[in-house]
Amino acid sequence: MSEHAAATVDGVARAYGGVPVLDGVSLSVETGVTAVVGPNGSGKSTLLGVLAGAVEPTDGGVEYADSDSRTGSEKRVGYLPQRVPFRDGFTARETLGFYAALADGDPDAALADVGLGDAADKRVEDLSGGMRRLLGIAQATLGDPDVVVLDEPTSGLDPEMRERAFRAAASAGDDAAVVVSSHDLDLVDAHADAVVVLRRGRVAASGPRDRLLDDHGVDDVEGLYRAVAGGSGDRPTADDRGDADGEASEESVHVTGVSDR
Repeated sequence: MSEHAAATVDGVARAYGGVPVLDGVSLSVETGVTAVVGPNGSGKSTLLGVLAGAVEPTDGGVEYADSDSRTGSEKRVGYLPQRVPFRDGFTARETLGFYAALADGDPDAALADVGLGDAADKRVEDLSGGMRRLLGIAQATLGDPDVVVLDEPTSGLDPEMRERAFRAAASAGDDAAVVVSSHDLDLVDAHADAVVVLRRGRVAASGPRDRLLDDHGVDDVEGLYRAVAGGSGDRPTADDRGDADGEASEESVHVTGVSDR
């Protein structure tokens, strides 16, 4: 395991119904923002699910660094799946209060960190789609987890809210290792410290953003994506949106602080 790695993925494979989705994926995740990009069906959601402990790999595994503040080799992981089924009828503060009781966090501080301080008393059903994504980011970062895993936190949002959500996600990288999957390559370019490009379930490129750009002679992450994975004619080997055969459902909830790794 790398000296500075918060988590190391070692030879991870995952198949659904005999169809491979991940094939021998190995990489290290360090403090800061690591963006996972790739074509649909390349294994992004499955990889993030494995990192979060929500998806059991067929082979290989994930090792987390020891934490001086926690017992043994446990590593607390915060996870935001693509869809979080927050229950209607509760305010944003009440919703986070439930998770905070499990993860030992401050709901009001978490809401303020993602810019939802003024919406604390709004009911979940009255929040816009973007505000619900911000609430999900707040839930994933409650209790100051060492590893934060965010699956498409900007999906379906307008440009202004995508920027706001990605900025909120990236801010957690000041103290934690944040792994985020995204199709917003411009936001990845602006906020990511490291990039992982997946192609057909394998790592096609991985490393610090600036080094990868230099290695491939490109100016930005979009250029890197095109050089490594673009135009490859990739065909999804399995649905990578969370509802593939055997994959963890998008409707499942992973509670920060309850699933400790």
